[in-house]
Amino acid sequence: MTALPQGLVPSTWTIDPVHSEFTFTARHAGVSKVRGHFEDISGTVNVGEALEDSSVTAEAVVNSISTRNDHRDGHLKTSDFFAADEYPTLNFTSTGVKPKSDAEFDLVGQLTMRGVTKEVVFATEFGGVATDPNGNQVAGLSAEATVNRKDFGMEFEAVLGGGELLVSDKVKIGLELELVKA
Repeated sequence: MTALPQGLVPSTWTIDPVHSEFTFTARHAGVSKVRGHFEDISGTVNVGEALEDSSVTAEAVVNSISTRNDHRDGHLKTSDFFAADEYPTLNFTSTGVKPKSDAEFDLVGQLTMRGVTKEVVFATEFGGVATDPNGNQVAGLSAEATVNRKDFGMEFEAVLGGGELLVSDKVKIGLELELVKA
């Protein structure tokens, strides 16, 4: 079993949505990147005695999506992509933690979008522990994964004249999380 990163103690920690981000990046027309995020995120991290005994559950509300373009946000909420009316949340439940170094590990789990659940591995880095101005113990995590949107039933496919996809199949997910000890 792997010892916990320095400063992290066994406990329940909750995602502080004010100091956290759930972002995504997709290629547009094969030449540029479009970024977006979900405003409404929540979750719990249960830190065990050893890193491998820890678990994560998290959720993002699809209707809170923002790419800084109302038209695009509206399209992403339709059945071409997230189908927000039928599937209002994205959910993640961890199934394992695989340590790589003192502050890095792979967080393995089940990501559910549009009612489709697939295993995803987040390369995760522990950012440390501090006490915030309110006296709360907080911890930071950064994580990244890449998924294929079509694996989750997002079949929208507009092909441009040169053969490029209007929206890439591969989407990078980024998490910057601040956790508050309960």
